[in-house]
Amino acid sequence: MSDAAPPIPADLSFEDALSRLETIVSRLESGQAPLEESITLYEEGARLKAHCEARLKAAQLRVEKIVVGSDGQARGVEPAEFG
Repeated sequence: MSDAAPPIPADLSFEDALSRLETIVSRLESGQAPLEESITLYEEGARLKAHCEARLKAAQLRVEKIVVGSDGQARGVEPAEFG
């Protein structure tokens, strides 16, 4: 396999990680990358995918929904449920 690539910076934004991932996918789909470069790109893409998933999960946990009482007034907030 290829040499170990540096880890994805923890402070890399979701948008920047997704942009880089899209670039990698485009390069791999083009079929123009040599085998070793393709392997390196694939490995980086896998790390970026995991980074994006972690960022989305963190954002999901921060989202709250407003709880409305029977009188139509807001009672507070609670974690939102997804899925």
